[in-house]
Amino acid sequence: MKVGILGTGDVGRALGRAFVTLGHEVKLGAREPNNEKAVAWAKEHGAKASAGTFAEAAEFGELVLVATLGAAVESALKAAGPDRFAGKIVIDTTNPLDFSKGMPPGLSLSGNDSGGELVQRTLPKAHVVKAFNIVGNAHMFRPDFPGGPPDMFYCGNDEGAKQRVGTLLEEFGFHPVDLGGIQASRYLEGMCIVWVLYGAKMGGWNHAFKMLRK
Repeated sequence: MKVGILGTGDVGRALGRAFVTLGHEVKLGAREPNNEKAVAWAKEHGAKASAGTFAEAAEFGELVLVATLGAAVESALKAAGPDRFAGKIVIDTTNPLDFSKGMPPGLSLSGNDSGGELVQRTLPKAHVVKAFNIVGNAHMFRPDFPGGPPDMFYCGNDEGAKQRVGTLLEEFGFHPVDLGGIQASRYLEGMCIVWVLYGAKMGGWNHAFKMLRK
């Protein structure tokens, strides 16, 4: 499978490495061509890895991941060109974090809106699924925690897209938990704040969510 990733930060590079490890071709996209981090990442990860612009990554990917900063999502998608996402599954990994008042961050979108819904509005012809936003990048692939694999909660409007993402989450080492439509992003993004609050209090980021079942 060809995977396009928008964003060259820790999340984009970590997920790109995971897809390459699983045998997929990955193009890491940046705002500008020949981005140093993207080029270095591609060189490090061999023949199945490449670098390009947001537009090139979106065009390349059969599956596309959005992994920019939350504040940059809308401009990144517009730079990529919304029509390039038409008919594709788009995984939104982002959180609209607002650090204007320092730590802990708030959400720049909350209440009756969310970052996930913004992505779906911006890409009306794509099948957007929110996932990977409630755990740190160090544990996004083959997470190893006592007590079994963490749960990865996810949501989206298209059932077929969610089934494919659920299978992918299992391949990445998570137990997938479908929360329904893309509006559930409002609560998933709030879960990210819970994750951050716990990490800040405990002084570490090696934690993940697990729902107990009976």
